Amino acid sequence: MKYYPKVTGERIYLSPICPDDAGTYTRWLNDPEITNRLGNSTQVFSLLKERKLLEELAQEGPNFAIIRGADDTLLGNISFFGHDAIQRRAECGLFIGAAESRGQGYGTEALRLLLHYGFGILNLHNVMLRVFSFNHQAITCYEKVGFKRMGARRQAYTLHGVTHDEVYMDILASEFQPGEGGYC
Repeated sequence: MKYYPKVTGERIYLSPICPDDAGTYTRWLNDPEITNRLGNSTQVFSLLKERKLLEELAQEGPNFAIIRGADDTLLGNISFFGHDAIQRRAECGLFIGAAESRGQGYGTEALRLLLHYGFGILNLHNVMLRVFSFNHQAITCYEKVGFKRMGARRQAYTLHGVTHDEVYMDILASEFQPGEGGYC
């Protein structure tokens, strides 16, 4: 078995990252549609570099592959980073790499599962994320889950000659409603 369900939802589950997926991740992380939204459009990802990164992430902590339950298809990645157990806070990030799976609610469901794990298992109190102001679909998704805007780093990212704000959003454990808000 390649994937191991750690947190299970209705249509997807979160599994520990599998370094054998390096080829798929390399393809995704060289796709401008993805890298422009992640803020790493200037980077080039090789298969060797991505395999090494996945091996490191697999050992570090809550870094998950997003897997469609019906057919065990890899859809993307979601993780916590900057986890501070004393202050009970972390940042999260996600992306749906499979183009045909974007806009179908998988990101929303994955984020709900990650937050359920973070607040319920890791005992987090505050989870923050960053998103670029032009990524309206992601912002809508995050707001549906319960994230609130807390500020912005103005004109922090330039893409194709246009500057954009980096929006900071967060959610508290007391604000999280796992089953509400619909999917984006």
